[in-house]
Amino acid sequence: MWRTSTGERVTVAVIDTGVREVPELAGQLLAGKDFTDGVVGEHDEGGTTAAAAIAGTGKGAGGEESVYGLAPGAKILPLKVSDGSEAPDSLLRSITINNALAPAIRYAADSEAKVITVSVAARQGSAVVAEAVKYALSRGKLVFAAVGENASGRGEVQNPAVVPGVVGVASVGEDLAASAYSTRGPEVDLSAPGEDVLSACAEKAGTCRSSGSAVASAIAAASAALIWAEHPNWTNYQVMRVMVNTAGGPTSGAVRNDYIGYGVVRPRIALQTPGDPGPADSYPLPDFTDAPAPQSGGATGGEKAIPVAADNRHHAFVISLGVTGVGLLCLALSVPLLMADRRRVGRNLSGP
Repeated sequence: MWRTSTGERVTVAVIDTGVREVPELAGQLLAGKDFTDGVVGEHDEGGTTAAAAIAGTGKGAGGEESVYGLAPGAKILPLKVSDGSEAPDSLLRSITINNALAPAIRYAADSEAKVITVSVAARQGSAVVAEAVKYALSRGKLVFAAVGENASGRGEVQNPAVVPGVVGVASVGEDLAASAYSTRGPEVDLSAPGEDVLSACAEKAGTCRSSGSAVASAIAAASAALIWAEHPNWTNYQVMRVMVNTAGGPTSGAVRNDYIGYGVVRPRIALQTPGDPGPADSYPLPDFTDAPAPQSGGATGGEKAIPVAADNRHHAFVISLGVTGVGLLCLALSVPLLMADRRRVGRNLSGP
């Protein structure tokens, strides 16, 4: 994939609990903005993981080889919001999250970012967040959001992934089956690797393995960056359409299901054989009939999860490459996704 595109000239806005300037993100971070009003949640700087999974350069402390993101040529616009963990109950958590999400999304909409990924998730919806999303779409942005987690996976898809126009992203494991804890529902649009993904992070060790729909949303956003860098004249709707059309769909043969949506993102396939991107001003999914046309030039446990089709598994892609003592592991089509045990978004499986 990197012979074709590394995501160069594409900026991804990461709306999360803060991004630390770790070595792997040196030169990748633009000046961001803090929307927390000084209220720091439990997982401050948790967005480092998402940002590094997108744009990590593979250069660690002292120039040592480290971990790559999927789109190492992309830039990151870090927008800090609270995860609501300081609030005493679920409703107040949702209010805290949504009060920061709406202005953060609008800020991203007015920025040079083409892609927006939202890691934090709230149980309650918000009209102002929905309006902010609609504004971002009108500005030519592509918005991804984590669907959230629940211990059984049976909880409702959370906000803002439930908002029409947002690409709700669920998590899958190395076997490309939906993660047991990833929430499911009709708002799930796409899925991406989200279990044990190796990336740089804000932890003392410098690298960690993360699980959850937040990192899956970041991987979907990075996939969009790769495609958009190769096709800079496409609109947000065209990029989204190609991602949906090239996704590895359910084994049942259904167009979509509530576990993995239209399927697992496959940026390598989208870059090689994208097919017809379709009309520039037509929203490609049926959940938003009143989607605004992008402005001209705007693109500046319980039930068993259903896996994607077995014949799509050979298209699994490397999200990040760990470094062993002698050097960098090489990209290869058969290299499996590197995975292990740190969970994020909503930071605990019960969600905010």
